[in-house]
Amino acid sequence: MSQSTATAPHTIREGAFGNGTHLSCRACGAKSELGPFYACMECFGPLEVGYEFPAITREQIEAGPKNIWRYQPLLPVPVDVASYPNTEPGYTRLIDAGNLARELGLRKLWVKDDSGNPTHSFKDRVVASALSATRELGMKVFACPSTGNLANAVAAAAARAGIRSVVFIPHDLERPKVITTAVYGGTLVAVEGNYDDVNKLASEIAGEEDGWAFVNVNVRPYYSEGSKTLAFEIAEQLGWRIPQQVVIPVASGSQLTKIDKGFTELGKLGLVDATDYKIYGAQATGCSPVAQAFRDGYDVVKPVKPDTIAKSLAIGNPADGPYVLDVARRTGGVIEDVSDEEVIEGIQLLARTEGIFTETAGGVTVATLKKLIATGQLDPEAETVIINSGDGLKTLDAVADRVGPKVTIPASYDAFVKAGLQ
Repeated sequence: MSQSTATAPHTIREGAFGNGTHLSCRACGAKSELGPFYACMECFGPLEVGYEFPAITREQIEAGPKNIWRYQPLLPVPVDVASYPNTEPGYTRLIDAGNLARELGLRKLWVKDDSGNPTHSFKDRVVASALSATRELGMKVFACPSTGNLANAVAAAAARAGIRSVVFIPHDLERPKVITTAVYGGTLVAVEGNYDDVNKLASEIAGEEDGWAFVNVNVRPYYSEGSKTLAFEIAEQLGWRIPQQVVIPVASGSQLTKIDKGFTELGKLGLVDATDYKIYGAQATGCSPVAQAFRDGYDVVKPVKPDTIAKSLAIGNPADGPYVLDVARRTGGVIEDVSDEEVIEGIQLLARTEGIFTETAGGVTVATLKKLIATGQLDPEAETVIINSGDGLKTLDAVADRVGPKVTIPASYDAFVKAGLQ
């Protein structure tokens, strides 16, 4: 993949990326200037944002808006980011999941419920960060390849910001996700093939077209930083502390690695005590290249062809796969996978116990949590957080043939009694 410079000449204003000072290669450590770059010129490794943070206090953060911009000093965004039209995601519920904890035999369990975001998934966080970079870089088209949730978030954010959007999706994406992208009025393109085919096409376009910001391709270093806000919110909502265990769904792997980065930054800044924690990754068996590499003891991830109902996690060649392995092994966690049947059971389990209807990715996470407990890989006595990354209304087909009326009766009290519903 070639290094993208696909922008018209544009002067980047001072402070455009907040306290971000440079881009750093995650593979070789080489540093480069901030700009529309995503691949290291030395080794072609992935780039991420590096910072020089000033002193930041809890009080400063707590005085901020009730969305991700309360963490502006910790993100690659300008101090005036909130003044530009955006969807204002974040500050979602952290739910004390006592019912599910009792059913699974856990001492303390929380659900970080990101279905409450504007387009009902965590992708609103990363898209808001990418939108800021797109504006600061002077790019004119807001685009992405997507398995669904990102498509929704990009189309909505572009509509709110008044910028053109072009979204590419696999041709067989779940119908609700197609509708909830197209409704925002941008250009929606269905591509014959799976997500990896769509992503390849997006990378080619990003390298050829001027002014196109593909959020998870050529502005990926800024986009991915938005996932850190999950870590920031979890810590703040727990009273400024880090949980002992976190279970996170894995698609590209970026969310998991950035939650780890977020916890690390909070510790270095003294905003929390730098306590130990374990990070666990969750995949569907039909697309589990990272879990397989973890089991086999490999440092690289062998691509697979996805075959699972969890389409939002169906990335057969995950960009951050090797870094997910690093995080899990460094923290003492595990990468595990579960079958589609277990995914459906996980969706129903969370709904029945906590009143949260999650999409298939959340079903993967809940089912993986259950499996980790059953196999002794997760400590039931340690405080645990799981991530619900999206809303079940997006993947209705997964449970459509499993739920419905218990009985159909005539409109009479006698029929009610006869049915034994008292």
